[in-house]
Amino acid sequence: MTFDKVKTLRAAEKFLEIGKIPAAIKEYCKIVEEEPDDFTTLNIVGDLHTRVGNYPAAISCFRRIAEHYRDQEFALKAIAMFRKIDRLQPNDVEIATNLADLYAQQELMVEARAHYLVVANAYAKSGDTQAGLGVLSKIADLDPQNTDIRLKLAESYVKEGMPLEATAAFTEAGKNLCARNALDQAVAAYMRALSIDPANVPALNGLLAAHTARGTAYEAAESIAQASAANPDDLELLSMLATAYVDADDAKHAEAATSALVTRDPSAYLRFLEVARLQLRVEGVDAAVGVVARIVEQMLSEREDQQLLELVNELLTRDADNVQALRLLVRVHWWQRDSENLRAALDRMAEAAQAAGLAEDERYALTQLTRLAPEDAAYAVRLKELGGAAEDAASEALPDFGESAHGETAIVNDFVIESKAEPASDSEDSFEWNTVVDEPEPADEAAAEPQFEHDLTFEAVVAREFSPSSDAANGNGGDEDRNAAVRAQELESVDFYIAQGYTDIAIDTLDLLETQFGKHPDIELRRQHLKQGTGDLPVVVDAPKPVTPRAAEPVAEFLFTQENVERPAAFGSSPAAKGPAIDAGLAEIFEEFRVSAEEENGANGDYETHYNLGLAYQEMDLFEEALEEFQIAIGLVSPNDGTPRYLQCCNLLGHCFMQKGVPELAVKWFNKGLSSPNTSDDERQALRFDLAAAYELAGDLNQAKSLFTEIYGVNVSYRGVNERLKSLEARMV
Repeated sequence: MTFDKVKTLRAAEKFLEIGKIPAAIKEYCKIVEEEPDDFTTLNIVGDLHTRVGNYPAAISCFRRIAEHYRDQEFALKAIAMFRKIDRLQPNDVEIATNLADLYAQQELMVEARAHYLVVANAYAKSGDTQAGLGVLSKIADLDPQNTDIRLKLAESYVKEGMPLEATAAFTEAGKNLCARNALDQAVAAYMRALSIDPANVPALNGLLAAHTARGTAYEAAESIAQASAANPDDLELLSMLATAYVDADDAKHAEAATSALVTRDPSAYLRFLEVARLQLRVEGVDAAVGVVARIVEQMLSEREDQQLLELVNELLTRDADNVQALRLLVRVHWWQRDSENLRAALDRMAEAAQAAGLAEDERYALTQLTRLAPEDAAYAVRLKELGGAAEDAASEALPDFGESAHGETAIVNDFVIESKAEPASDSEDSFEWNTVVDEPEPADEAAAEPQFEHDLTFEAVVAREFSPSSDAANGNGGDEDRNAAVRAQELESVDFYIAQGYTDIAIDTLDLLETQFGKHPDIELRRQHLKQGTGDLPVVVDAPKPVTPRAAEPVAEFLFTQENVERPAAFGSSPAAKGPAIDAGLAEIFEEFRVSAEEENGANGDYETHYNLGLAYQEMDLFEEALEEFQIAIGLVSPNDGTPRYLQCCNLLGHCFMQKGVPELAVKWFNKGLSSPNTSDDERQALRFDLAAAYELAGDLNQAKSLFTEIYGVNVSYRGVNERLKSLEARMV
């Protein structure tokens, strides 16, 4: 029999109308069985299970939807569903982890930290110190600029016997310190990492970068040399050592280290270019030519002729008459079969050799010139004066200038290739190099050892070490003024809710304010007023809503304290110890991150994320959650900031309150939108229409008629305003 979805939906809706929720659930479940991807219906099933108190079944529905949205990378919708689960099953480690990861993905750092703290607290209570440290490391990742926390976590890793994590944490701290140009502190962090793993490549690389930036690369070279000596087969360390000596302007050791590297890895021969340029700066052209001569033939054979030509020209820029550099220039143009430039280079070489009294070099150049330009008698005359052509040069095959260069190579000692046409010279010894790296003098370990604390336990990280700091000390006066203004504005809304009898909305708003700004006498005053006027706070029977832990709420609501939970022995406590409870330390970590994030991101840092999250909740008909997000978003903007964001939030808040059946509050927000500056005529028209609809729903028909009439006077066909007026007039008769 064919499944009739429409008929099943009607049946479910009829059961709901008469209050038979279990029967309605049964009908909706039929739809889900037929269409497993109908997540809207599955969400309805979850909500109905919640109403009848079947929380495990509701959680199962919501989890399935949440995981689907997460897998499809609809992060905001996934957050919405995981939050529904979190309200039914608060402080669940798996749900808190999912929420924390998703919040972090959306750069909602405050919420991410709050949920990571829930997870860290759970591990702390179970005695799983290492897992707790791992979660605290995720919290540190949310604020990479807070290197103090990273360093303290690293010391705790050491204490817990986690060397890999400790080394990585010290290295990460060094990287961030280096980025802030805190070079001395960066060096200390890297050295602390190397005290755990002396051959750790990332730490050594970071150490080299920090020392190079402060002009002390030779100190890094000492550490790298020690690591390389202990690990002679590690080519990465040897390569780093060569770089360190180059950065330290130590030409002798740079050449030796590079030679050792190329001996083991011939493909690294281009590293000699760095050495050549260093020799050019330090020792001069002759020393640089000696380095280049070792790799000239290999560079040509590997088609690196343009790079070689650039380097040779650098040498000749320094000394235009250097005969050996000119010989290299001749070799490049010979290989390139560039007759014009080859002849010019030979001319330069002959003149320079004559001026320097190097008869053999001049004789070589003239021999080739007489072969290339036999019509020029001057070459032959001068060559005869020198005793005639050089035999080796005369026997050398001339290049075919009509074809592209192929280059011929002769490999010597695996990677050093010399031109067969190049005669021996008195400076030949300068081309030899020693592959033995001189052992550097041992560093003063006591002086290099950074001064870190070594007695930190996990408890110390989350309690003792993260001591509170005042806002005044951190220069947060501006934040306090802004927070006070936002709090005062929202308290006006609370007063309106109380006056209108919307106690549940007033309570939710007070909870939100306390979440954002902490406890305050004005908030407590309104709580007392509600208690005196309505008795105990209302409890929702059919849809319980446990409080989700948040950043600034008292940590006693979600973190174990010294009074109600015995601290695990794994954290270094003893029955007699009465030190600070671990929850205080965790809360302080969170607060430190929150403050630093606000300073870094500014007042509007999270607006887009809260706004978009509100849209996601609204789309899923989660209007309570949408209101919360839009209220946070509007608190982060101003009607005078030159953007449409304030107006957008007012409009959306109005529509959400309309959906919640509270048109009086919709009127408030639509009016706020109308009073905001820089509103266009079209925007004002739309707001007037929505405001009129809110007045009509609230029963204020005169105000509704007045606004609809105003709209009708501007555009008689606007959104069916004519029909709305007729309907209103019929109701008012």
